[in-house]
Formats: sequence, structure tokens, C-alpha cells
Amino acid sequence: MEQSPIKTPTRRAVISLSGGMDSTSMLMVLLAQGVTVHGVSFDYGQKHRLELERLNANLEYLRKNGFEVDWRLVDISSLKDMLHSSLTTSDWSVPTGHYEQANMKETVVPNRNAIFASMAWAWALSLAQQNHEPVLLGLGVHSGDHAIYPDCRPQFYEKLMAAFSSGNWDSELVQLYLPWLNSDKATILRDAETAIKKLGLDFDTVFRNTCTSYSPDADGRSHGMTGSDVERILAFHAISRSDPLEYVEPWETCLERALKVGSAVRTNRKNI
Repeated sequence: MEQSPIKTPTRRAVISLSGGMDSTSMLMVLLAQGVTVHGVSFDYGQKHRLELERLNANLEYLRKNGFEVDWRLVDISSLKDMLHSSLTTSDWSVPTGHYEQANMKETVVPNRNAIFASMAWAWALSLAQQNHEPVLLGLGVHSGDHAIYPDCRPQFYEKLMAAFSSGNWDSELVQLYLPWLNSDKATILRDAETAIKKLGLDFDTVFRNTCTSYSPDADGRSHGMTGSDVERILAFHAISRSDPLEYVEPWETCLERALKVGSAVRTNRKNI
């Protein structure tokens, strides 16, 4: 598997583009390398569909600055009532806490990454065959996801790609690109920071146009307490930046609370 976010062997990539922090960072990194990016997003009935609206804002920002992204939105929202998860089930509240806590399993959407990767892989192979060149399949999974999300672990992608390869002709033309598989969210932000500077874009604008929270309020603000919120807040703190997103409470309050949650998890680790 390709691990480095610095050099890519092809001129074209398909990425699963959610509108969140990780996939947006991958978009910036690939654009900074001069790669032609094809982004695919999915409306699966998620409560945080705001991420798709924020993505549209970022794509428009890129367009105004001379960067075109071939973007497709796949509507699979009819699956919503078939997926048992706090992210899709209307009367099930999204849990708060840290990703390593057991209640975060409630945010797992059954087979989500397999569904997304299957469609993205098919597009990547089609582009490779049409253009007679290898195509990257880029996914922004990282080590922070491994504790709770089985479909973000290395062995899952090894087996999934083996299945895709065995079921298709020309499968060698699709190269899996998981630059942060064994890295943390702070590393993702640092790589994005370097790429955004190279592109001549504004870091705060890019990340203001993202949504990481699983339960933003009616005004699109994050309350800073879901696992995805906490992880994002701690990542921005780790690179000595304030998150440009609007939170329900002041940044300092959200950061203090996230630091306490992170500290409690580390203490619990030591005591196990």
C-alpha cells in the first residue's frame, strides 16, 4: 500500500470526498502535487449532511482560485432506513466522548467504507481504462479511526482490495493510496497546511468550509463533544492553531473540555 502523502506515481486520482477534515486534506495534498482529482461524495441519509454543503463551498472556493475538481454526488439516501447507526437513525442520539470509548461504536455505519470504496474503486478503474493510465484511489483513513471503526483498519483494506482485484480485469491499474493509514489527525493537518500554502490558498477558509461534527446544530455550529469533534479539536491544538469553525461555545472552552477528555482516556489506558 502507498503510505507517503508526499509523492504519487500517477497524474489522476479518485478520492472519497466527504467534506470532512481528512478527505479535504487529501484533496489539498493531491492538488498541490499537480494531480487531476475526481471526487465522489455520498448522501447516505447522514444527520451531518451539512458536510456536503461545506464541501460545495470549498469546491467553489477552489474554482475561484483556478482549481477544478471533477465532483460527483451519489445519492444512496434510500439506504438510511436500512442502516442501524446513531448517524442515520433519527431517534438515536449521537454519543459524546472520545473515539477510544466503547460508546463510540454507536457511530459505526454498517459496511459504510466498503460501500463507498466499491463505488470509488469502480470509477477509478473506469478512468484508468478510458485514459490508459494508472489511477490512484485515495482514502483519508488514519490510525485514530482504528479503535472503533473496523472498516478503517489496514487488514480490512488489504482484503477488500484483494476482492476487487480478483473480480475485475485491469485491476493493477488502480493503486490504493492511504497516506495516513498509520498516522494521526495532527499529521493530516500539517500535510494539509503545507499543501494549502503551496497552492496559495487560505488555511482558515479551507477548514471553515468543512464539517467534522456528527451532530451540528441548526445553525451549522459544532458543540465540540462528539468523538469526531474531540479528535479534531485536539489535532488543531497539536499544530498550535485555533479551529476556524464556529462552535456553540468559545474555542477556549471547547479546547479545555477536549483536553480533559483526552487526558481521561490516556489515564484509563495506563490503568488497563
